[in-house]
Formats: sequence, C-alpha cells, structure tokens
Amino acid sequence: MGSQEVLGQAARLASSGLLLQVLFRLITFVLNAFILRFLSKEIVGIVNVRVPLGVFWSLLLGWVWLHLLEVPDPNVVPHYGTGVVVFGLSAVVELLGEPFWVLAQTQMFVKLKVIAESLSVILKSVLTAFLVLWLPHWGLYIFSLAQLFYTALLVLCYVTYFTKLLGSSESTKQRALPVSRMTDLLPSITRSGAFVNWKEAKLTWSFFKQSFLKQILTEGERYIMTFLNVLNFGDQGVYDIVNNLGSLVARLIFQPIEESFYIFFAKVLERGKDATLQKQEDVAVAAAVLESLLKLALLAGLTITIFGFAYSQLALDIYGGAMLSSGSGPVLLRSYCLYVLLLAINGVTECFTFAAMSKEEVDRYNFTMLALSSSFLVLSYLLTQWCGSVGFILANCFNMGIRITQSLCFIHRYYRKSPHRPLAGLYLSPALLGAFVLSGGITGVSEVFLCCEQGWLARLAHVAVGAFCLGMTFGTAFLTETKLIHFVRTQLRVSRLADKTS
Repeated sequence: MGSQEVLGQAARLASSGLLLQVLFRLITFVLNAFILRFLSKEIVGIVNVRVPLGVFWSLLLGWVWLHLLEVPDPNVVPHYGTGVVVFGLSAVVELLGEPFWVLAQTQMFVKLKVIAESLSVILKSVLTAFLVLWLPHWGLYIFSLAQLFYTALLVLCYVTYFTKLLGSSESTKQRALPVSRMTDLLPSITRSGAFVNWKEAKLTWSFFKQSFLKQILTEGERYIMTFLNVLNFGDQGVYDIVNNLGSLVARLIFQPIEESFYIFFAKVLERGKDATLQKQEDVAVAAAVLESLLKLALLAGLTITIFGFAYSQLALDIYGGAMLSSGSGPVLLRSYCLYVLLLAINGVTECFTFAAMSKEEVDRYNFTMLALSSSFLVLSYLLTQWCGSVGFILANCFNMGIRITQSLCFIHRYYRKSPHRPLAGLYLSPALLGAFVLSGGITGVSEVFLCCEQGWLARLAHVAVGAFCLGMTFGTAFLTETKLIHFVRTQLRVSRLADKTS
C-alpha cells in the first residue's frame, strides 16, 4: 500500500465521521448542561474524580476508596459504597472490549468507532438525565448504573459487529483482518509452543509503561485531589466540569486527528530507522503531512486560547448557571484555553514521535516521563497550595511544555540530514499573528463593557463582536496559509471519493 493511499485512509478516518460525532457530542453537551441544573457540586466531584481502572486496580483501589479514604457524608452523597463497586465492575466490562477497539482502530473502521462510541455516550446521557429527574434520591446509583450501561452497550456494539463480520467469509473486510475467528482474540499457544510472543511482549511492555506514565501526567491531578484532599468535593466538582468543557474541542478534533495520523506515520515510516535510509517518497510525504498538521494544531489552539479568554464566563453561565460562572470557574476555563493550545501541539508531535521511535528510544523516553511524572505531581501539589485549583492546570501546562520540547527535539534530529523541515509548521505569518492579537484586544474590551451583567442584549452584542473578529482571523488565515488550505482541501476530496467508492 502506497503512502498516498495510507494518507487517504488516515484522512478519511479523521474526517469521515466528524460531522456525525459533532452532532452526537452536541446532543450530549445539551443533556449534560440540563443535568447540571439538578446536581450538587459534591456529587459531580465524587463521580468524575474517583474512578479507578482495570481489574486489579478495581479490586485494590476499590478497597482503598471504601476503607482508607474519606467517605463523603451520606446525606450529601448517598450510596457511595455501592457506587464504587459498580464503577469498578464497569471498568472490567470496558476492558473486555479493548481488543475489539484496537482491531477497529488499526483497520480504520471509521463508522463502527464513531457510531458505537457516540451511541453509547448519548444513551448514557439520556439514562442519566431520566434518573436525575425521576429518581434524584438514588445519588451515586445514577452515575454508576449509567456508566455500567455505557460500557456494556459499547462492548456489545463491537462484539456484534465483529461476530457478524468474521462470520461472513465473502466480505473483503473479513479477508483483510489479521484474525479469522473470534477465538483468535483470546489468549492461545503460539506456533512455537509458547504462550507468549516475547518479542512483541517486550514492545508491549514498553508502551504499557509509557501509557501508565502518560496516565499520571494526564490525570495525576485527580490522584492529588483524592489522596491529599487539597480541594473539597465541591471545588473538585467545579474543576472537573470546567476540565470536561475545556477539553471538548480536544476530544472532538485533536484526538481523532492524533489517533488517525499515528496510524499513518506508523505505516509509512519504518520504526527506529534513520530518515535517510528509508524510501524518500514516504519520508517526504510524512514531512509534508506533519508540517500541515502542526500548522492546523497551532491555528486551532490559538483560536481557542484567544477567543476563550473573552468568552469563558459567558460559556460557563450558559452551560451551568451561577454555580459555574461565579467563583473560580471563569479563571479555570481561561487557564484551560491556554492548556488546549499546548495540548493540540503535543498531540501532533507525539503521534509522529511514538510512530517513528525504536523500542530503545521508547524506553529512554519512558525514563524521562518517569522523572517528569514525579515532578508534575510535586508541582501540582505546590501550585494548588499557592493558587487553588488553577494550580492543576498550570502544572499541566508545564508538563505539556516539557513533552512538546522532547518531541520537537526528536523531530529535529530525525529530519536533520534530510532537506525536509516539517517544524516550519509552527511559524505564523506576521499578518495572521497580528489578526490574532487584534482579535484578542477587541474581544477583551468587549467582555469588560458587554458581559456578563448587562442583560441578554449586551451578551448578544458581545457574541457578535466575537463572530466578526473570528471571521476576520479566518479570512486572514485563508489568504496567508495557502499551503495548509491546499492540504485540507486535498484530504477532504480524497475522503469524499473514498466514501463514494466504499
């Protein structure tokens, strides 16, 4: 399979289900905003901050959560013990579906992934809303049962699809799969008589360590909240709501791009091999794609950061009312907008880095991640003591900056002896940079005079000012970033052609 064909598949995976995914996320967003009107901050904090994953961790940490950590007041958060058990069970159920998710991802089964995950999320939100309205006294029962329902439905979608696909020997998709029957996904004896392929197991262990460390770096603040009690349950709830709201764009746009183009880079480039020793056509295509992705991530991140500062309070007021728009909520979301910029760039740089690294380089990177994880946890605690829940986001920005630096150094070394310079994607034209600065100034002044205590008419005027500035910025980008526009148009055209022929 040629690099251009792989690129077309990756673009299709990233874009084909995007509109459907946005629609599903929008429905979920509205349902969650509705649910928040009927919940206390304490229940939200308990549900979204305390949930361990994995069979072993579900058993071990479930006992810790029940017997060693602070148990909330049953009058405020009823049915805490049962909720912990059901959440642990749902984690085990979700693990059963992991092999099917990995298979769908590697084979680029776009519609399966989008429909299964989106349908499960929507039905979970609908069930949660129904239980909150009709049985509010159930407390944590509501969220734990909804989570169990979500994981069971998600696994059922994947199992049903692959059972039907593997049972159809005439299907071209079935012939392309690395497995021929469902039992191939279960543990078995290899051809050499061993129970484990040790070469693959070593590489898997490297990625497991990397994933474990990334989990600490990504969600380490939740463990700090839980074990060190730096925030009360109410503040934990506000932080988690803002965190989920701020990461909405990252989950909608950046995550599909990162997952899809990781597969592209992994298929086009030979892992651990110098760029000068590989097929130069593939190296050139990978460099051009990386440059365009970096530019896209930078523009999207800057847009969120610049406009997010002036519209955070309004967004929180619409989403959750005074519970979110007063107090620390707006400051948290503004800080998170800066974090999203770093998140966008890191997603692109790491998807290339992890696809091109050798096993030895992955192990060295894991050692760096270990040191970074320790410093991140310490920094999170210190910054939280100094400036409250905003400290978690500042610590995340620090850790993301270090990770970006690591990946940029790897990319620079990788292309050092070649004529390609993909890191040029991180440079903006002076005109576009000026448009961003001007938009930030205008919308900032607009927020001071029009939002958010002047009534709905003033709020609409504030939104209109933002729309004008956004249009001006996009227009400038369209005129100056012609290389990126050509890349996006090409991939959309390829994606549409692939949809018509499939």
